[in-house]
Amino acid sequence: MTSEPVSNISTITSVRTDDWPHLRPSAPLDCAENPHAAPVNLWRHRAVKLARLLLALLLFASVPAQADPLREYAIKVQANGRRPLDSHLEALRLRRGSPVFIRIYKRERQLELFMQRRNGGWVLVRLYPICAWSGRLGPKLREGDGQAPEGFYVVGRKQLKPDSQYHRAFNLGYPNERERALGRTGSFLMVHGACVSIGCYAMTDVQITEIYDLVSKALAAGQPGVPVEAYPFVMRDEALERERSSPWYAEWAELQRGWKVFEGTGQPATAYACGGRYRFSPAAGCRRIAPWR
Repeated sequence: MTSEPVSNISTITSVRTDDWPHLRPSAPLDCAENPHAAPVNLWRHRAVKLARLLLALLLFASVPAQADPLREYAIKVQANGRRPLDSHLEALRLRRGSPVFIRIYKRERQLELFMQRRNGGWVLVRLYPICAWSGRLGPKLREGDGQAPEGFYVVGRKQLKPDSQYHRAFNLGYPNERERALGRTGSFLMVHGACVSIGCYAMTDVQITEIYDLVSKALAAGQPGVPVEAYPFVMRDEALERERSSPWYAEWAELQRGWKVFEGTGQPATAYACGGRYRFSPAAGCRRIAPWR
């Protein structure tokens, strides 16, 4: 994982919420964070995850180091992730409270967390492996379909959930303005801990503690909203071309345009909902994707 800026362009005390009253979930339900959902046996899920992790570690260790160049990269990323956060931020000339930007990739099971330096440049601070996400590649369409969402979201203060039963959580804000225009439904779609997913992106408790702290402190320091971009995969041209036969190809091509904004300019895309489509510049009749008010 690089510690260099993507381009050379150049604490909140969270409100405790048992529910978000403006959401009215209907059965079947989405994320188990939903207070109306049936309880999940976290210990059973964690035991299964631990068994899978131990098996993966055994298989990983059995691969000769010289046989797989990705293994060395994975080791470097893992070592960087173990570095104490404050010393890591200091080395990058950052601090808790600096603006945050997040990108999520389903297929690669990765969450990228960037932070912004005073000169405006964004730096990749952490590359977290996603512990669990549910469903398959493709957008979330309706309440209870088990899909983790794909799209452009902005997390604000009202979306933080410090009292989550999954350690810490923040609500992505699905459905956003575009998704509502398409008639898509769902509620309580989160990034949270506990490594259990029912339509959410689940991290380990250690990871979500770090992510949540950086997000909440950025909001406390004055960032209006933390952009979160959720993708089916890393949206390179060749990867998208391989999906040309997918029923979601046109939608993914639309997402790719937003992904390329950051790749090309080093600045996160500002997404607008224009009916059932995304735009990445203002236009008449379009609404900016925004955090909850």
